[in-house]
Amino acid sequence: MMNERLVFGYGTSGHGGEAPSTRLSQAPAVATPASAAPGPAPASRERRELAYTGLLGFTALLFFRPQDQIPILNPLHLAELSALVALAAMVFGRLSRGLNVTRFTPELGAVVGLGVLILATAPFSIWMGGSVHTFTDIYVKIILIFVLMVNTLTTPKRIDRFLWLIVIASGYIGFRAVFDYARGINLVENGRVQGAVGGMFKNPNDLALNMVAVMPFAALFVMRSIGVLRRLIAAGCALMMLGAIVGSQSRSGTIGLAIMVLFLGAHLLRRRPGMAIAGALALVLALPLMPSSYWHRLSSITDQSQDETGSREARRILLKESFRAFLEHPITGVGAGQFKNYDPEGRQEAWRESHNIVLQVAAELGIFGLGLLFFLIGRAAMAGRSTRRLLRKAADVISPEERTWLLWYTAATTAALAGWFVCALFASVAYNWTFYYLLALAIAPREVLLQRLYGTRRAAKPSMMPAMQVREARA
Repeated sequence: MMNERLVFGYGTSGHGGEAPSTRLSQAPAVATPASAAPGPAPASRERRELAYTGLLGFTALLFFRPQDQIPILNPLHLAELSALVALAAMVFGRLSRGLNVTRFTPELGAVVGLGVLILATAPFSIWMGGSVHTFTDIYVKIILIFVLMVNTLTTPKRIDRFLWLIVIASGYIGFRAVFDYARGINLVENGRVQGAVGGMFKNPNDLALNMVAVMPFAALFVMRSIGVLRRLIAAGCALMMLGAIVGSQSRSGTIGLAIMVLFLGAHLLRRRPGMAIAGALALVLALPLMPSSYWHRLSSITDQSQDETGSREARRILLKESFRAFLEHPITGVGAGQFKNYDPEGRQEAWRESHNIVLQVAAELGIFGLGLLFFLIGRAAMAGRSTRRLLRKAADVISPEERTWLLWYTAATTAALAGWFVCALFASVAYNWTFYYLLALAIAPREVLLQRLYGTRRAAKPSMMPAMQVREARA
């Protein structure tokens, strides 16, 4: 019987580079040139570490946003600087090892393709400058950081540390929200708490969406055998995220939370039924502790008369107006980020977002943008299946502990994506960071296993067979 202990047996090199682990000696060899260097130079290792450290630094700044509390940091653009340093280190490190500038995956191609589409449709948008600004101010950064994640999340140990940072940061944001809600400050719309930091956490619905997307990873740490203290910290972070969702009184966040819990619970029930039952019981016991204002707002999901702000009716109108914009501009859309500025005759909810990611992209980027969005979401959803299929082939190149961890990890990622998607059906988040982080996390273990199975110098192989196997494994 497979050992169910979730200890982390790292079979890769300590510096987290692309060199396969020593267990690869059991796998079929891949031909390499006689002149190939036996290992990376120390300077190359340092650049690879710097690239990964820069990714951690950028992510920490993206989540914690210290400039919101210390305005003097705003002119320094610390997040951009850390990203540029990391990207430079990544590029120089890969070129020094005779590799291409970046790894390429179908997902990276589609992310870049969406950026190209934003620029290509800009001349046909209702405001060209606004569409270009959406690209230069937001989406180009997403592309660059996605490239960085694809090239640096190359070992289980790196993925683990990256996840730990995201969980801690989200727990901090959740704590700030719970603390503000308890003090009755930072509230909007009849008592809904908004994020204590700006960016993708400020809006109550966006705050809830991000908490739903990260909670499965906190649960993953709770269920792993990593030491009592770290498990308690992860449990505390999960509790703070749950508190933030309740404080936000987000209806979409609550529905997304329910779907996420169902996905994660189904996996947990198969592998640890006792823990699943205990979790369900704890959830039932916690329901009476929820504030009455939370239940009152949730009641408006089925009873429109309980919607005091009129947001439910406004959303219904926005869905119709978004679809109408798509029908009127089916090829080019109205321009990235421009639906809120689209004001044709008869529009009732002017100057507002679509509040549905599918209709947002359809209205703003047309049919081709919609196709790319569905492709990316589909690839993210299928990444877990691809990883599990590769695990069946990888018995000789991973330890049982790593296999167990990857199974739990893919379950957590699938649950996170399911919760995010439900929330995104009620939000305009096509150009926000959350999905692209989840996408990179979803494909990272697949790429790690491909590296273990087929090596990293596939360009030097005498035949196309390994490349064909890689394409099949990614499909």
